[in-house]
Amino acid sequence: MKFVDPRNDVAFKKIFGNEHKTEILISFLNAVLNLTGDREIQTVQILNPYQTPRIAELKHTILDIRATDKRGVTFIVEMQVENMEALKKRFTYYVAKSYVSQIERGDDYPKLNQVIFIGVLDFTLFEGEDYLTRHLILNTNTHKQELKDLEFNFIELPKFTKTEAELETNLEKWAYFIKHAGDLEVTPESADFEELRTAYEEANRFNWKKEDLEIYEYRGIKIQDARGAIQLATKKGLQKGRREGRREGRQAEKHAIAREMLAKGYDMAEIAEMTGLSLAEVTALTEN
Repeated sequence: MKFVDPRNDVAFKKIFGNEHKTEILISFLNAVLNLTGDREIQTVQILNPYQTPRIAELKHTILDIRATDKRGVTFIVEMQVENMEALKKRFTYYVAKSYVSQIERGDDYPKLNQVIFIGVLDFTLFEGEDYLTRHLILNTNTHKQELKDLEFNFIELPKFTKTEAELETNLEKWAYFIKHAGDLEVTPESADFEELRTAYEEANRFNWKKEDLEIYEYRGIKIQDARGAIQLATKKGLQKGRREGRREGRQAEKHAIAREMLAKGYDMAEIAEMTGLSLAEVTALTEN
């Protein structure tokens, strides 16, 4: 048995955005939002269920999952593989846009319902060691959440380091599934509730259609290409920084020697010749 990697956003949406297996998404939402008892989500309608995308569309498509429950709450769930410039602003814009799009101009504001965003990140974005963080609008004096309509939740997978033997909560088991399923060959013992076992079944490559696997693999190549480009740019930036640092260090050393020679009464033209500094640079040292 071989599983697809849920961190690939095509796989993530196919598993969690399956309109015929909404119990997967419901269980995940309840785990992330810590909803229990009569607060649990019972049913959801997936607004943009998974459909095999065309390769040409992948450059411009956000493969998120949007769903609503019977209260009218909108849930946006997204797998984000790579960090990018202004990503926090994009998350905020995306949630705000979803919020205001609920009503047309002239409609009553009470028709607006809560929007909850869950971002699963394959990189670190926030300070602190907690792999799950919740971001709310709070009163800075009372710390009460009196403006409840926008909520952001993030799972940062690099911060989730538990082994299978250490898993305790359903949330930890979901995080383990997302981070490690692509490396497994059998369904682990930690898949001890029905919704998670169903998710592993959906992640089984042998249950995928050929065209879905082709799109999944194409996306995986593009993800690796993007990571490689970022790593190369970072490497070049570090190399440039080291070169510039060495140049600055040599220049500082020349200035120190020139100042010492000036203090001993050497002629400025002679100092310039011996240090490689220009006469103007040596002159400037006498003015500082």
